[in-house]
Amino acid sequence: MTPYMNIDSIMQAAPVIPVLIVDDVADAVPMAEALVAGGLPVLEVTLRTPAALDVIAAMARVPGAIVGAGTVLNPADLNAAITAGARFIVSPGLTEPLGKAAIASGVPFLPGIANAGDLMRGLDMGLDRFKFFPAVASGGLPVLKALAAVFGQVRFCPTGGISLGSAPEWLAQPFIRCVGGSWLVTRGERDWAAVTARAREAAALRG
Repeated sequence: MTPYMNIDSIMQAAPVIPVLIVDDVADAVPMAEALVAGGLPVLEVTLRTPAALDVIAAMARVPGAIVGAGTVLNPADLNAAITAGARFIVSPGLTEPLGKAAIASGVPFLPGIANAGDLMRGLDMGLDRFKFFPAVASGGLPVLKALAAVFGQVRFCPTGGISLGSAPEWLAQPFIRCVGGSWLVTRGERDWAAVTARAREAAALRG
């Protein structure tokens, strides 16, 4: 197995990480190919459907794709995702059992935080890269600016409620490495040319 990238390199590979909910494993390869062709190699497949682990395994074979698992809630999810071929792990929050298991595995880990207490727990574990989630519902950019002012070494991937239109304002901040976007692929969509076009728009957001 090839060595893992570090989480910071993954976060800087593209300005937007597509957040994907995939019901049919038959869509996995063409979806990944469409997103990679548009310039978005980092793909987060959420563990919200029965097909998700098979989707990760299929997408992981697509050249250029860096496929991770999202909505990872516990060590069992973590182990299943790694076994399926996930190259990074994203969680909506941070618990001690999940954090310790992720760190022990060596897999790049992007845990969700929404406030200073979450951040401090993560820092205590040796983590300094976080998903800010749910970004808009948690107070948006003003809250994240306030957190970043206190925790200067931390870098973020805000996710939740961010759109193509609002993403540039977030990406302009020096403490934001990338954003998570669910607008790239509508659930059940199979218009791969349209997906590639949206990916190109998103890939160009950071110039």
